[in-house]
Amino acid sequence: MVLPIARQSVVIKCNLNASIMTGNYEFYYASGLLYHLKGMTVDEIPEPEKLLGQVLELIEDFAPADEREGHLVHMLRFYKPTEEFDGQMKELFVLGMTEKNMWREL
Repeated sequence: MVLPIARQSVVIKCNLNASIMTGNYEFYYASGLLYHLKGMTVDEIPEPEKLLGQVLELIEDFAPADEREGHLVHMLRFYKPTEEFDGQMKELFVLGMTEKNMWREL
C-alpha cells in the first residue's frame, strides 16, 4: 500500500510544483526518478544519509527539462532524511529508477 501512495504523492507535488517531501518513502521514489532522469542505475541501494549525499552530487550538474523536474530537484535538495530504512524504500527507489509513466497520476 505504501508504494502507490508514495509514488502518487511525489507525482502530484511535481505536477503542481508545490509542497515538499515529508518522508523517506517519498525521498526514495524521488531519488529513483532522479537516477532515471540521469540515465543511471545502482547495484546497491544505500541507506538514507549516504543516498542523500549521492543525490546532492547528482543534482549539482543536472539541468531540469521542465518545471516538474525542477521541483523534483528542489524537493530533493531540501529534504532531510531520517534514519528509517526498509525494504519498501528500496522498492520505491527501483520503481522510480524504472518508471515508464513518470508524471502520470494514477
